[in-house]
Amino acid sequence: MNSRVILTCAVTGAGDTTAKNPHVPVTPVEIAEAAVEAARAGASVAHIHVRDPETGGISHSTEHFREVVERVREADTDIVLNLTGGGGGDWVPHPDDPYRGGPGSDMQTPAERHAPVGALLPELCTLDCGSLNFGDAVYINTADWLREHARLVQAAGVKPELECFDLGHVWFARQLQAEGLLEGDPLFQLCLGIPWGAEADTETMLAMRNKLPANANWAAFGIGRAQMPMVAQAVLLGGHARVGLEDNLYLRKGVKASNGQLVEKAAGLIDSLGARVMTPAETRAHLKLRDPRTGKIVEGEA
Repeated sequence: MNSRVILTCAVTGAGDTTAKNPHVPVTPVEIAEAAVEAARAGASVAHIHVRDPETGGISHSTEHFREVVERVREADTDIVLNLTGGGGGDWVPHPDDPYRGGPGSDMQTPAERHAPVGALLPELCTLDCGSLNFGDAVYINTADWLREHARLVQAAGVKPELECFDLGHVWFARQLQAEGLLEGDPLFQLCLGIPWGAEADTETMLAMRNKLPANANWAAFGIGRAQMPMVAQAVLLGGHARVGLEDNLYLRKGVKASNGQLVEKAAGLIDSLGARVMTPAETRAHLKLRDPRTGKIVEGEA
């Protein structure tokens, strides 16, 4: 069991959820406020996507990310920031021509995916580690694209959170490590319950955990109703955890959640297991992250 838990809140995501829960933040102001809300509720890390303020749909705008980061940094509540690096990989074959993307496709090069991270240098960013049948679309991450993306993250000095949606993604992340494209102890996020990747159950989490490098830090999350069970299971198996409206819209059946409520519920669950949530300062020290105030890597345990 893990007695000190890094608790991430993924505050908005990029899915079509804004009409399903009024608490899903859309504008940069709302996303920044959601990150601060999560911090005040006890989260260690805020995982950030941005959306088009007019439509609520996907945005990759560096300026939207910049506004979120600046507003969170100006707040009086500390939190580690983890910007997504996983946008721009959605492919839906056109019904009349499978050689081109149809409605719903959204593709970017590795350099385009990395642009907000390279410009803003957050403490963490995500690096997805493989392709996936993502619902009715395909999420595309070819091996050479991932190598290129890993090199960009490495050159920026940002620590990647290695998002693994299936067991083969863990295998490829180990290959990135073997090729020298990951610095220090790797950080994994096991993403469970997304159709059609790894299932959100104990057997799957354990199998993926058992394939991690010996020096890995790891977390896991489940989507929907599996969110809180996977929090408990990850802690019991020695890992960290993630909640938030990107992954689950409900506090309990029929009751729509806010990000702060999900963090509070997860923190209470972690406390009931005899563990505690790490502060942002402790998280930076534990993962050896860059301090946004000084630009220097935090060494040692806080």
